[in-house]
Parts: sequence; structure tokens; C-alpha cells
Amino acid sequence: MIPIRDINPVRTKPLVLYVIIGINVAVWFYQVQLSAVGGGDAMQAFVLRFGVVPKAFVTGSLGSLVTPVTSMFMHGGWLHIIGNMWFLWVFGDNVEDKLGPRRFLLFYVLSGVIAALAQVVINPESNIPMVGASGAVSGILAAYVMLFPRAKVVTLIPIFFFLHFARIPAAFFIFIWFGMQLLNASASLVTIGEDTGGTAFFAHVGGFVGGLAMVWWFLRDSRKPPKARKHKVHHQPRQDSHRPSPIASKRPQAEPPKRRSSKGYDKGYR
Repeated sequence: MIPIRDINPVRTKPLVLYVIIGINVAVWFYQVQLSAVGGGDAMQAFVLRFGVVPKAFVTGSLGSLVTPVTSMFMHGGWLHIIGNMWFLWVFGDNVEDKLGPRRFLLFYVLSGVIAALAQVVINPESNIPMVGASGAVSGILAAYVMLFPRAKVVTLIPIFFFLHFARIPAAFFIFIWFGMQLLNASASLVTIGEDTGGTAFFAHVGGFVGGLAMVWWFLRDSRKPPKARKHKVHHQPRQDSHRPSPIASKRPQAEPPKRRSSKGYDKGYR
């Protein structure tokens, strides 16, 4: 099954998602250029330096402790990077919209680190370098299924020579995907201890489980009700009720009525 798009609108532009995809694409083209100019040896040296080598990581060799972060921006082939970036594009925007840009970035990086550590724990003696954003993307899928389980995903389902499009719930699609990772990870246990390449399925499983464990912790503050804002109240000075208001005192006083004389004309006029 291949996800085409999800039917789940967002409120904001996923700027961090764009940056992450841009960095992955830029690093991949640098790898392609490095291989074209320097040959396979140059590419191998680059991957050994910035990829996660479990045995080197366990022994704590210089520079290996940062490789769980650097390795998640590297890939091993065109299908590898296209698949990872496509899944990230389909599901990542809604997760960033829900978590916010800074938390989304931290969540993405932590998912990738947990995924790399899971593979190291399973096969600590391996000398094969591990690269790819699959573990971080797995964490994003875990967050998506917890936050939007009922969202519809337009999915391409190849049936022999026919292509069928269907709208299926995100929970169904992602848990089917996770079940396939579990099966492949279980099958890869027979090669533990051997220096054979392939897909690091336990990194996928580790990133997904780590994402499930972290998503609600990342949302803990957003579930709290907003604090009530305190408004300043300006009190007017109390006026003495016995003293006349200065405004009222300025009003013109009515003149007393003139007394009329006995001769019939107003007194005071001539």
C-alpha cells in the first residue's frame, strides 16, 4: 500500500517540515555528487563517518556519539530517500500543525535517535553503518495515528496488474504498516551478529514505539486550560457628597425675579 495523500486539512504551513525535507534532499544530492566525483570509496568514507556504526557507537569512539542525529539526514539510495520523504510529506504536516514547529522538530529528532539506539541494542557488534530517516518518520507515523486515527488516507493498492485507489482510516493503514515492520524485524533476528546489510527494521519499530510513548508528553501543556488574564482596575478618587462638584459650581445661577414697583414699571429701568 502506498499513501497518496490524507484528507486532513491543516491550519498553518508546515515550515519545519519543509526545512527537514530540504536538508535531506540537499544531503542526498551531495552524496550523489560525492560518489560521482570521488567514486565509491569517497561515499563509503562519508557514510562511515556520519552513519551509525553500532560497534563504534558502543565503544564510544570519537565522533560516534553524534551519529544518531547526522545519520537521519543521509540515505542509501533513490528509493530509500523518496519513500521516506514521501511518507513524511503525507503525514508530517498535520503532526507539526498539532505539536507546533519547535516541538515537532524536537519530536522528529528524538524519534530518530531512539530508532538508532534500538538497532544498536539489537545488534551491538555490527560494523555496518546505518543511515536514513526511517526511524524518525516512524515516530511521526506513531504520532499521527494517535492524534488522527479516523482521518482518511487515499491509498494506492496494487492488485496484480490493476491499480486500485481507496480511502482507508489512518489507524488501519498505519497499524498494517507497523505489523509488516514487526514481521520483518522478527525475520531479521536470524542475521544478528553477521555483518550483512539490509533494512534496519528494528529502527523502524523503535522509532514507532518511541513516538507512541512521547506524543502525549509533548502535548501535555496544550491540554491545560489557559490561565485567566488579570485586568488592572483603575479606581477613581471618592468625592465628598457634601462638597459641590466643580462642574456644577460653574453653572450660571438663575437671576432672582425683579420686583415690580407700584407705578407699573420695572424697578431699575428708566
